[in-house]
Amino acid sequence: MTAQMYLPRFYVRQKLTMMVNRYEIIESHEDGSDGRLMAIAQQKRLAFKEQVTFYRDEDRTLPVFSFQARQRLDLGAGYDVRDAEGGHLGSFRKDFGASLLRSTFQLSALGLEATGRERNQLVALVRRFVDIPLPFHFDFVDTATGQVVMTSERQVSLRDRYTVAVLDPRIDFRLAASMAVGLDALLAR
Repeated sequence: MTAQMYLPRFYVRQKLTMMVNRYEIIESHEDGSDGRLMAIAQQKRLAFKEQVTFYRDEDRTLPVFSFQARQRLDLGAGYDVRDAEGGHLGSFRKDFGASLLRSTFQLSALGLEATGRERNQLVALVRRFVDIPLPFHFDFVDTATGQVVMTSERQVSLRDRYTVAVLDPRIDFRLAASMAVGLDALLAR
């Protein structure tokens, strides 16, 4: 089964501003070059109830999907991903207990449950004690088959940049983009 909007590879680029984090989601061509702009996301800093809306245009006039926390100020809060009409695309949540030594997330889509963990245990530990921008990578593994279904790899750069590969066509692009932005937004706290 293939998701309604499947995109096998894309980039997430963060733009820092005073009051919000802005993200550009850019399609990747097979040769690794930039493709079309797929969405722009904006996250208010220090919001009590996390919500990130993705827009089709720079002026942020056409919302296309979003994710929102189910609860306020909960370290293990779940996030629902919805399309422009409010339809449920999937969800994700941080596994707070498992994340003490190695950040761990649960990702749910139609017919799929996956666990995402930081790939490198040493980098995970160093990140907790040193405030320098280290490249960190996440692998999401199907809990039923053990197969990697999605990866998010942070590149070394002055601002946050990620390469996201979606290996399982059951994962909708909008859910994958929400998870990728969520990783950056939730781990930056």
